[in-house]
Amino acid sequence: MGRTALPLRLLLLASLVLTSGASQSPARASGLLDLLNSIAPPAAPANQSGLPPLPAQPGRSKNWVGTRIHPPGLPLLVMAGHADSQRIRGSGTPGAAVGLGGAAPMEAGITDELYWNLQTAQRVVELGRQRGLNIQYYDPGLRTILDQNDPRSNWSVGANHAAQGGYAVEIHYDAYSPHGIGPGIIPSVLNGFSSLDEALANEFGGYPYDHRGMLGAPRRGISMLEIGQLEGRLENGLRDPSRRDQTLNAIAERVVNALQKGLAHGPVGGTALRQ
Repeated sequence: MGRTALPLRLLLLASLVLTSGASQSPARASGLLDLLNSIAPPAAPANQSGLPPLPAQPGRSKNWVGTRIHPPGLPLLVMAGHADSQRIRGSGTPGAAVGLGGAAPMEAGITDELYWNLQTAQRVVELGRQRGLNIQYYDPGLRTILDQNDPRSNWSVGANHAAQGGYAVEIHYDAYSPHGIGPGIIPSVLNGFSSLDEALANEFGGYPYDHRGMLGAPRRGISMLEIGQLEGRLENGLRDPSRRDQTLNAIAERVVNALQKGLAHGPVGGTALRQ
């Protein structure tokens, strides 16, 4: 519960400090507060690697269970969300650094979300291949495709991949507060809920399958993975050149481990990514 979950006697002591401050010296009151802090349950330890933590299982109102099992060699397709929808509605969040802080975008002409979607999707595929997964990456190359049924669009390529029996997922980052919700998988709704989506939900949390009235990608057989809100320590870790590789590698590790667990008899563990 963190530092606020104090035993009753500590709560009484805290009340004493707060209500009797006028009758005590400032030094005495400060000493009692220091005592409270020293004996309160410690905060969760920092990540050993110093990476920004990605919240797991954030308590979404998940209303599905992924039970459809797949063979270990299932073809996996990873795409960057919003890769074909720049400068039009649905281009992705600019991130808090740009939207609130006035920072320059990571790359001119595209949102910061797309920039990190691309980086993360490629890192996931790189690690997945090292782990022996049958995994590929798709980038339409065109950053603005007005027709969502264009055969080069994410939706068309992902739907075709799913129709042939594969698993398709788009990588996303959610909007910063108060606009976004947080990490989680929005599952494909075709052909039953997948054990891959269930494994990703165990790692990142799960959105309801009918989130926002059921989105276009899940209707077409494409799952959508929200890594986290593009703000705070997560965004800082991505933007900091000295921590970028470490942050992307940590995210890719979580995604690939979940994919491996979601595949029947999928191996877990393997070669680390570049530093």
